Amino acid sequence: MPASRYTVSDVMTHTAVAIGREASYKEIVELMHEWRVSALPVLEGEGRVVGVVSEADLLPKEEFRSAEPALPEQLEEASKAGAVLAEELMSSPAVTVHPGAPVAEAARIMARRGVKRLPVVNEVGMLEGVVSRSDLLKVFLRPDGELAEEIRRDVLTDLAPGTGLDFTVEEGVVTLRGPLRDRALVPLLARAVRAVEGVVDVRMELDGPAGEAAA
Repeated sequence: MPASRYTVSDVMTHTAVAIGREASYKEIVELMHEWRVSALPVLEGEGRVVGVVSEADLLPKEEFRSAEPALPEQLEEASKAGAVLAEELMSSPAVTVHPGAPVAEAARIMARRGVKRLPVVNEVGMLEGVVSRSDLLKVFLRPDGELAEEIRRDVLTDLAPGTGLDFTVEEGVVTLRGPLRDRALVPLLARAVRAVEGVVDVRMELDGPAGEAAA
């Protein structure tokens, strides 16, 4: 079964708003408000990403306006309360992703690192765009007919040829139906269908060799 063809480059925003190291605190806030983004890549030179300023990097100025950090782990965060330039505020090195990475990989990076947006960089670290959580959800806009075509071509043809299995796709939910003698295929089919970008869920209504339910 071929890997998903959807990569970060298919869903990312190619025109990204970015700032330089010398961007001021107020300029950063204004850009975030104007473009409705939660983070901005920080560039140097001809466009190499050296960091990211996020809303979380800006909040200490308000959080510690009139209070000192109460816990030792708040010291680093509180140090940003006096920052006025992007190079003082930014998180570095930036958490980035390559345009050819699978959409699922970008989702894993966001979840593990707790970020909402990722700069998309090429092999030498130059900015090519930005991918956000909402961008990753674009795969779920694929029409049911498009999903059905891919499942029939890339999943059933490879894993269950000649079995007589049929399926439906409704609102992204795939239901497999019919006889399946080899019950070892059930988890393989479920994983393969679920791996199709845009599938919301997989349901099995399969019959074993003697008519019993296989899943």
